Amino acid sequence: QLQVVESGGGSVQPGGSLRLSCASSEILFAYYSVGWFRRAPGKEREGVSCTSKDGSTIYADSVKGRFSISRHNANKTVILEMNALTPEDTGTYYCAAENIRCTVFLGHTPDKWPLRFGSWGQGTQVTVSS
Repeated sequence: QLQVVESGGGSVQPGGSLRLSCASSEILFAYYSVGWFRRAPGKEREGVSCTSKDGSTIYADSVKGRFSISRHNANKTVILEMNALTPEDTGTYYCAAENIRCTVFLGHTPDKWPLRFGSWGQGTQVTVSS
């Protein structure tokens, strides 16, 4: 698996925005799909968004219209822009890279997405609270 590192978490009020970054130093980064995941307190890790090597993207229903994922292969980074945050978005956010297509997650609930990824970083904390 590709090694990646998350950054950019923090604390915001409801309605606020945060920008998370997933970075890699590996030269094969452009050939891997990258997913963002989160683990809310007391819950299992679930998928949030995924971008394939061709730049196509998918989103969990809970974040559609609010979150945006983009990849920047020259910098070996994937950005997750999060807007209109709610307390339900609170959790530890992880990214991971795998040699798959994100379309494999279509028709599957987000709790199944992490099963296809094998290497996890430390994550970055996102707290949405007033």
